[in-house]
Amino acid sequence: MVILILLIPLSANAGVYKWVDANGQTHFGDRPPAKAASSEVKVHSAPASVDAGARERHQKMTEFLEQQQEERETRQAANAKAEEKAEKQAELCRKLRARLKFLASVSTFYNINDQGERIYVNEAENTRIREDFREKVRSTCGND
Repeated sequence: MVILILLIPLSANAGVYKWVDANGQTHFGDRPPAKAASSEVKVHSAPASVDAGARERHQKMTEFLEQQQEERETRQAANAKAEEKAEKQAELCRKLRARLKFLASVSTFYNINDQGERIYVNEAENTRIREDFREKVRSTCGND
């Protein structure tokens, strides 16, 4: 509707032609006739007035567009946050998998006692440590 209001002045300024046919009837058109003499007529159109209904529709449209923009920005912020979280998760998994690979290369584990001495664990404890860490990687990163 707003577009039509804006186009009215353009069509009014496009040119209006007046001519009289062979029967003496006067005609008006936007193109001059091919077989009759015509003259261009100046048409003074009144400026388009915006009524209260049009203002209200414009206000509602503006509010709608602002709401859509806010929702878009909220979605973009949420997507950026999710992407950042996914990147951090991927980095954590990369580190955990590297650590798991390292643990596979270690022959035996040890604890350090109060005197600072190494106390090596038995083979069952070695297996349990590796399996616990493997499960931690699976639960954090999945099976891939």
